[in-house]
Amino acid sequence: MTVDAQALILTIKWGTLYSAADVNRLHRQVRRHLARPHRFICFTDDMHGLDPEIEAMPLPELGLAKGHADLRWRKLGLFQRGLGGLTGQALFLDLDLVVVDDLSPFFDLPGNFYIIRDDDLFRAKPLRRVNPARDRFLHSVGNSSVFRFEIGQHAYILDAYLADPSAATARYEISQQFQSAQLAAHGNLHYWPKGWCVSFKNDCVPRHLSSYLRDPALPQGAKIVLFAGAPKMEDVFAGRGHKWYRRIGNIDWLRRAWDPA
Repeated sequence: MTVDAQALILTIKWGTLYSAADVNRLHRQVRRHLARPHRFICFTDDMHGLDPEIEAMPLPELGLAKGHADLRWRKLGLFQRGLGGLTGQALFLDLDLVVVDDLSPFFDLPGNFYIIRDDDLFRAKPLRRVNPARDRFLHSVGNSSVFRFEIGQHAYILDAYLADPSAATARYEISQQFQSAQLAAHGNLHYWPKGWCVSFKNDCVPRHLSSYLRDPALPQGAKIVLFAGAPKMEDVFAGRGHKWYRRIGNIDWLRRAWDPA
């Protein structure tokens, strides 16, 4: 992507789990950390309360047959051809994350699809090795909280899902597993450099009882903080998520990044 091209930032909100305030906060984070011209687009079923600078668009339809309405897989609608009349490369961001540094590298990295390797957000799971094939697959799965794609160029993902949605949901636990399998089959599964997207719990909070000696800190080079597993973002900012073996200390730096003025 050339420097003077307009960047597209996409997010999606439906139902009541997240609010317009969550979208507005993410918009302010992006505005702080992306200097180049960009459009911030929210696909939503309720545009009330969104900041005027946010472009609200209807939720992309999955195109499911009547009687099959697994809305947990709604994000796959982003891969439809002609999405919202948009063209070019887009960076998708979930609402439950915090942007903490420059987003330009996410657009500058050459390639047509990038996603987080899900395992990069978690600590090693040795017990998975009892099933090597499944371990290899799970190690390949991309976490769809942050991904960049060429709009309309990966419609094969949605096509494969619509060909047999019942089989897809029976074989794969969550949509990002199915999405990753389709990307891999087409040679398009590529991952962000490790350390760009980090887990709050596993990368920022000191391990075990050392969390009682040191406060959470941002790893060098991190650009986005995610809340994989528990505690969730809303718990952390509400002062919850402490365990006897894991103290969550002062997070003023994260709170400032989460809700910039």
